[in-house]
Amino acid sequence: MSLISYKNVNIYQETGELTLKNVHFHVDEGEFIYLIGRVGSGKSSLLKTLYLELDIEEADEAMVFGQNIVKLRRKHVPPLRRKMGIIFQDFKLLNEKTVYQNLRFVLKATGWKTKESIEKRIDEVLTDVGMTDKKDALPHELSGGEQQRIAIARALLNNPQLIIADEPTGNLDPETADGIVALLREISQTGTAVIMSTHNLGIIKKYQGIIYRCEDGHLEEVSGQESQQTEEANITEK
Repeated sequence: MSLISYKNVNIYQETGELTLKNVHFHVDEGEFIYLIGRVGSGKSSLLKTLYLELDIEEADEAMVFGQNIVKLRRKHVPPLRRKMGIIFQDFKLLNEKTVYQNLRFVLKATGWKTKESIEKRIDEVLTDVGMTDKKDALPHELSGGEQQRIAIARALLNNPQLIIADEPTGNLDPETADGIVALLREISQTGTAVIMSTHNLGIIKKYQGIIYRCEDGHLEEVSGQESQQTEEANITEK
C-alpha cells in the first residue's frame, strides 16, 4: 500500500529558498527508509513537507495517505497528522510532566475520552518500548536513550501508519543509538513505515533499508549503488 507518492516536487525552505527540486519519493507500508545528506541539504525540509509543517506549491503529484497535500485545506491537516508519529532529535517532552502525563496529554489532545482506554494504551506503548517502570518519572530523571524511547512511545500512541524520525540518534551514544534504531526497525516489521534521517554509517550498514540521499538540490535513491567509502563521504558531516 502506497503511503507517500511525490513526483517532480519542488521543496522550499521557510526562507523561500529552493532546497530540493524535481523530487521523486515513494513510501510503501512497512518500508524502512534512510534519508542521508549533509547539514543543509534538504533532509529536514523534505520531512517537514510530509508532516505538513512546510507547504508544497509546485508538484506533478504530492500524495500523503491518498490526499493531495498541495490542495489540502488546513482543517484537514490534523486528521492526516494523526496517521503519523513524529520523533525529533531533542525529544520534545514536556519537562514538568511525568512520562504518564506526557502520553496522556497527547491522547486527550487527539480525542481519547475514557480513563480506562487511555491507561490501557499508555501501558501498551510503554511495554512496546521497554519503559513500563518509568511511567512516573520526569524527563530530567531519564537518560537520553530513555527519553528517546518515551518519544517513540508517544509516536506510537495513535497506531500510526508512518513514523518520521528526524535525526533520532543524533544526541545519543553509539550503543544507545543502536538500540533505538533496532526498536524502529522492529516497528517497521509490524507494518508501520519508518523514515529516518541520519548521518550514522554504522547503523545504515547494520540495519538495512532503502536509502535516499539529498545532495546538490536533488534527491536520489542510492540503495546498494555505492561503495562504503563513497557513502561515508556523503553521509559524514564535515
